[in-house]
Amino acid sequence: MNASAIRAAAVAIFLIATCARPAWATATFNEVKREFKPSDTLILDRNGEVIQRLRTDATVRRGQWVALPDISPALRTALVLSEDKRFYEHSGVDWRAVSAAAWGNLWATRTRGASTLSMQLAGLLDEDWRAAAGGRSVAQKIGQTVSAQLLERSWRKDQILEAYLNLVPFRGEIVGIDALSRTLFGKAAHGLDEREAALAAALVRAPNAKAVQVSQRACGVLKAMQAPAKTDCEGLDLFASAALQRKSFDPSEGVAPHLARRLLSTTVRPEPVEGFAASKASTSSARTVMRSTLRAPLQRFAVATLTQHLRELRGRHVEDGAIVVLDNASGEVLAWVGSSGELSDAAEVDGVLALRQPGSTLKPFLYAQAIAERRITAASLLEDSSSQIPTAGGLYIPQNYDRQFKGLVSSRTALGASLNVPAVRTLVMVSPDAFHKQLRAVGLPLRETGDYYGYSLALGSSEVSLLSLTNAYRTLANGGRYSALSLTRNTRLASTPAIDARASFIVSDILSDPLARARTFGTDSLLATRFWTAVKTGTSKDMRDNWALGYSQRYTVGVWVGNASGAPMWDVSGTSGAAPVWAALMNYLHQTEPSRAPVPPAGVLQKPVSFADAAGTPIEAARSEWFLRGTEQTLFTIDSGAAGADRTRAGGQKGLKNPGSASSVAARITAPANGTIVALDPDIPPKRQRLGFAAEGHQLRWRMDGKEFARGAQAQWLPWPGRHVVQLVSERGEVLDEIRIEVRGAGVKAGRS
Repeated sequence: MNASAIRAAAVAIFLIATCARPAWATATFNEVKREFKPSDTLILDRNGEVIQRLRTDATVRRGQWVALPDISPALRTALVLSEDKRFYEHSGVDWRAVSAAAWGNLWATRTRGASTLSMQLAGLLDEDWRAAAGGRSVAQKIGQTVSAQLLERSWRKDQILEAYLNLVPFRGEIVGIDALSRTLFGKAAHGLDEREAALAAALVRAPNAKAVQVSQRACGVLKAMQAPAKTDCEGLDLFASAALQRKSFDPSEGVAPHLARRLLSTTVRPEPVEGFAASKASTSSARTVMRSTLRAPLQRFAVATLTQHLRELRGRHVEDGAIVVLDNASGEVLAWVGSSGELSDAAEVDGVLALRQPGSTLKPFLYAQAIAERRITAASLLEDSSSQIPTAGGLYIPQNYDRQFKGLVSSRTALGASLNVPAVRTLVMVSPDAFHKQLRAVGLPLRETGDYYGYSLALGSSEVSLLSLTNAYRTLANGGRYSALSLTRNTRLASTPAIDARASFIVSDILSDPLARARTFGTDSLLATRFWTAVKTGTSKDMRDNWALGYSQRYTVGVWVGNASGAPMWDVSGTSGAAPVWAALMNYLHQTEPSRAPVPPAGVLQKPVSFADAAGTPIEAARSEWFLRGTEQTLFTIDSGAAGADRTRAGGQKGLKNPGSASSVAARITAPANGTIVALDPDIPPKRQRLGFAAEGHQLRWRMDGKEFARGAQAQWLPWPGRHVVQLVSERGEVLDEIRIEVRGAGVKAGRS
């Protein structure tokens, strides 16, 4: 051997030794699979079913790792025929192909490349062996060859083929067979047919070639797979042109997009899932698979039910809704529907977390607090009548939804029928500041203080989210004990007492009583289920939000419908808005599962009670009622002098001494008081707002800012923002009395006929 040959051999040996060193550190198959990071994160339900896929890496399109048995046999065949015909025969290097390539290079003829699948995989695993723009250097080729042989010694053939198909770049940003199958063909890798497999194999050799070149190569692969006479290359060309135009599949698909984003925003480490590659990293961008607490069948049913109901309400100007279902015992979220999807103009807004006015849904917590503090019992009589409550900003004048007053009612009826005036009277006893503390104890983080909201807090003038409000009702379901919620399984959360257990039981009994709801909802409404449930509805200002919150023995369900834009709905009541969805979900949950009433806690007892006014006339039917021990009594009545004792006299500005007019001797405005400030009630639709006037005298006429608007001792007026002068005049036009009032609010809009 001459000197130059010796030097060349020495250089070759040095290069092989140098290149071989990193190859000895080749990762194992399991390590490569474990380090694989998809560009999407899969959200699973509690049983491992995929419910949402979200793209979390915008730099590459890489799907999930696909096991070889889950890859189409046609694709495996096409790839081997196209890239490495003797794949199952060689030990990493196809020396016959190397010889053919060398001979072809010597005679300047075109031959197939000598790179095997094992060599290509070595290049994918180690960036040192990857080809640059001008091709691989001699050192890279030698290193790739040695690495391929070492790979074959430690990996099985099926592992090499599986890893290659998951790591190979195909076209553009697409890497791996899962991303390719879903992007170009809209299906999973196991479903690829021979034509699709041939096209995929052709892209391995020339990922970014023109469609014509790709289809020509795919035609050759297809001929190798089937009889040439059966190969339709012209049809394959059209198919390839259409497939290659598809750039990506949806960045998110599934039935729980809002839950998925919420889950990814948490800092909880993902739970390892059998059959999926899960990152060890704790940052949300590194997660690949996360198991949630949701139930996939329940989530799908909730989405379908909400969508169907909102389609029925489209004529009433309703397009958005949200649903939460909770497990009472564990606090796990079983369903999370953040929007109505394609029906909404703001589908990305999560209605589960958005802050809205809760309307009457806060009343159960107010009555529970008043009962716990022994200010009232479930049988106490409250007056449902016109009331003017002095505040720092003027008189607060609450009204009921139907603009009618029921007179004396029990607390059970007041809460069950959702009467506003008794609720405000109850808040006067409790105080807004104390009630504010109670609401925070059940997990409602109100932005302002109790004094800021004032007595309107009883009617839901604050803002809360559906998630926190539903969990507050879960507190009632759990006997007054509050705990946080969980989106991941096996999370242990401590509970704390937030409501007196005895008061919680009594309020739950009221909310489950169809007779208590009868005055407002009738005895046969959607709220009456065939199994035990407790439920409350609510409507916010201008019909912008409608709610249904309730619970059974095991589940708590919260539903909101409205418009994400804040636009008002048209003619949507408590039983036509959210309640039908709530009832459908409860019936679904309890198709085969019973729900029983809670067991009475220690410290409560049941007594027969009767109700009568001062004249002995029954006010409500006699019944058995629950009491905190020590507060029980059998007869509830009211002194005639006490009734109406809190009504405020008006005292107008004009004197009442006009001896020249018989009709004016006793004529005066008795309500409202002079200087009254009227705030439009947040729980009443604008077209139903009315301000009542009352006077003493005969043959009276009413003027508003100089214009007559009513006659008689009683008058009703549609409030309009601004300062107004109200005059009481005689038949001859004499001004008998006069007051000034101010109306504050958004104004009264024309009602929809």
